[in-house]
Amino acid sequence: RGLLLLAAALGVTAAARCPASCVCNNLRAHVLCLNGNLTAIPDTIPELTRKLDLRGNSFMVIPARAFLATPYLTHLDLQRCKVERLEEGAFRGLGRLVYLNLASNGIALLYQESLDGLFSLQQLILEGNRIEEIQLGAFGHLQSLSVLDLRANALVYLPDMVFQGLQGLRWLRLSHNALHVLGSEAFAALPALRRLSLDHNELQALPGEALARLDGATRLDLGHNPITYVAEEALAMPSLRQLFLDHASLQDVAPDAFAHSPQLRILDLRENQLQGLPPLAGAGALVRVSLDGNPLLCSCLLRPFHKWLARARVQAEGVCAAPPALRGRSLNSLKSLEMRCSRLQPPASRTAPPEQPRAAGSRQCPRRCVCSPDFHHGSCENRDLWEIPQDFPEDTRLLDLRRNPFRTVPPDAFPGLKELVSLHLQRCSIRVLHPGALRGLESLVYLYLTNNHLSTLAAAAFEGAPQLAYLDLDHNAFTRVPADTFWFLPNLISLHLQHNAIRELAEGDLAGARGLRWLYLAENAIRHIAPTALAPTKMLEKLQLEGNQLSEVPTTALWGLPALSELKLSRNPIKNMGDSVFLPVASSLQHLYLDNMGLERISPHAFTGLGPKIRSLYLESNKMSNIPDMSNFTGLEILNLQDVPFHCDCKLLPLHRWINKLNLCVGATCGSPAEAQGLKVKLSTTFQTCPGWRRSKAGETNPNKTKAPSKPNKRSGKSPARGFSKSRA
Repeated sequence: RGLLLLAAALGVTAAARCPASCVCNNLRAHVLCLNGNLTAIPDTIPELTRKLDLRGNSFMVIPARAFLATPYLTHLDLQRCKVERLEEGAFRGLGRLVYLNLASNGIALLYQESLDGLFSLQQLILEGNRIEEIQLGAFGHLQSLSVLDLRANALVYLPDMVFQGLQGLRWLRLSHNALHVLGSEAFAALPALRRLSLDHNELQALPGEALARLDGATRLDLGHNPITYVAEEALAMPSLRQLFLDHASLQDVAPDAFAHSPQLRILDLRENQLQGLPPLAGAGALVRVSLDGNPLLCSCLLRPFHKWLARARVQAEGVCAAPPALRGRSLNSLKSLEMRCSRLQPPASRTAPPEQPRAAGSRQCPRRCVCSPDFHHGSCENRDLWEIPQDFPEDTRLLDLRRNPFRTVPPDAFPGLKELVSLHLQRCSIRVLHPGALRGLESLVYLYLTNNHLSTLAAAAFEGAPQLAYLDLDHNAFTRVPADTFWFLPNLISLHLQHNAIRELAEGDLAGARGLRWLYLAENAIRHIAPTALAPTKMLEKLQLEGNQLSEVPTTALWGLPALSELKLSRNPIKNMGDSVFLPVASSLQHLYLDNMGLERISPHAFTGLGPKIRSLYLESNKMSNIPDMSNFTGLEILNLQDVPFHCDCKLLPLHRWINKLNLCVGATCGSPAEAQGLKVKLSTTFQTCPGWRRSKAGETNPNKTKAPSKPNKRSGKSPARGFSKSRA
């Protein structure tokens, strides 16, 4: 009440301090600065602001104490702000903040103190960044957090105790990452967790040891993982009520797989490769089992399961695929006598994959280094070491050797570290990585070699590290992609080669990179991409080529990339864009970056094939005066047309009409004629002399005219593009 009275008393002053290009609602203590050109947090935001919306700006870095001037904030939205780094202490002073949205940025690493001071925070949304690694302690001060959203990032590994400090967390969302290694204590510090989403990852086995720490979790999503087998007593979650294992690769489930999850009520096994199930021992609370989409063999081998369903009064959803006489019959309609076996019917086998035991070592920490036995970390950062130290404990999982002048990495440089997952060798003046340098690092997932002097790599440099998924070679001296090295890296998912001096992408450069999903080649000197250069990377999802020397869209090279969803061509000197340049990836492309290129002309048919799937299109800071028809881009969530000198004559009338229908802030401005210069395309009066203007306006504004409801797009089922609640185009 006191704050409201103070706000009313200071209303005039607060309005006077509203930053340029922002909208301030002093009564509600809201400030909106949407889709602008802000590169720093405004320092004139009213002190009593409760909700601050900064979506669609270009901050890059959130510095320490960036919001000290607004201590009463409860809601902060920083979506799509091109943020790449959160400085330690970035949010200090925001002790009242309950909601923080950092979705759709470029954050790659969460530091220990990045989120310091947010002790009232309840929701933290980090979806759609490129977070590869989370440092221990990053969430240590978020004791009030109830929802943590880390979907659609680049996580492969979760170390032990990574979520320490989140005592109140109830929902952890880790979907759409690339997780395939979970520490046994990864979820040990989450006593209040009720729901865990791990779907759409790369887990090849059910992570039973890690999940056993979740005593209170009631829902677990593990669908869309390549899990082939659920072993005996694999899941010990005493409070679990709903388990989703749909769209995996399951071929078999052990009879007592869920014996230690006695509260399980719903088991979703849709769209797997199961021919049947055994009676599920110990699952006394089970109510429903979903088996739709499995090739169920309704023979005598399925009789025990069928009888168990009736005895336990469990509802089963599924249809027989064989034998032919029963094909299409639902499980519930079958009778035992119908389920027969031929004499040649083989017995079902249930052989669990063998587990490889690992013995923990007892070696001590090298001199001048620090080892943490609780977290399995070792660090010799910035110790002026000339040789890579050895004799780290054999159970070390993260090794930090940054800022030491090693110059070379010799063969067998890391003996005995079979459990090492993350290796940091940034800023070590490394010029040579010898063949066999990583030999023996059987579990290595992350390798950071940024800011060194590497110009070539021996093909055998990565021999012995078959699990390597993230290779970061940014800020080195490569003049070409290190060809022939990827045959030793069958699990490589992400390759960083930004800020090098690569001149072209040649045929064979990426040979062997069959599983590559994210390729970062920004800020090189690439002038040419061979037609077949990207052919080996058929699973590629993100291709970042901004800041190179391409003079045309590499259309031919894009054929054969059926999963490509993001293409960045920003800051390339592409002046003209011809017909159908994105046709090879039209069926999958969702995010297209064509900004800051000096683009002068776009063919009317340049976007042929693109349509409802496009979610974001960036065309700002170019020189063209018109753009192609995009009326079928019905799925747009972001469209940026700022700093484009549109010629607002009758030829632009279709764009004017379309923008008026959009619920998006696009920033389109007239560059000519003189009487319209500087006006928003939406507001320009130059279109009023165009043929058909009065007819179109009457259809839009006549209150007596019945307006037909908009029809959803037949392919997508979506209505016209939606976004912010009010258009400020």
